[in-house]
Amino acid sequence: MPLTIGTKAPDFTLKTKTAQGLEDVKLSDNFGKRNTVLLFFPLAFTGVCTQEMCDVTGGISVYDSLNAAVYGISVDSPFAQEAWALKEKIGIKLLSDLNKTTTNAYEVVFPNLAGVGDTSARAAFVIDREGVIAYAEQTATPKDLPSFDAVKAALAKLK
Repeated sequence: MPLTIGTKAPDFTLKTKTAQGLEDVKLSDNFGKRNTVLLFFPLAFTGVCTQEMCDVTGGISVYDSLNAAVYGISVDSPFAQEAWALKEKIGIKLLSDLNKTTTNAYEVVFPNLAGVGDTSARAAFVIDREGVIAYAEQTATPKDLPSFDAVKAALAKLK
């Protein structure tokens, strides 16, 4: 079960790959400034994950209007994430949790996905500007998408 609403969100520093190289993204850098949406997903280059990240990219203006930074988090390397983002035109920042520290901290590990090993489960968190979880959802299976209407409703309450 993922961490629950009202829980202080575990801070993290994860890598993202940009045209300039590897960069650190720290959750607490948003505190006091913006709300944050964390979208944990199992693996890059898979059908449902591609659909999810492309759909979110297509609607990013809604998240911007709700004063939210949106991050996708998976156990893929930042180099694989970058290649996938370029191929699929994914415009949200993808963060690499290769060692699964953040996935474990948010309690969203999916054990032995398709026999290849532990990954992040599909999950969504809304974290307010104070660093408190305002919405938390882990889907029943990796094939199910989170309720983006519920994510947006949670963000709207934080404006």
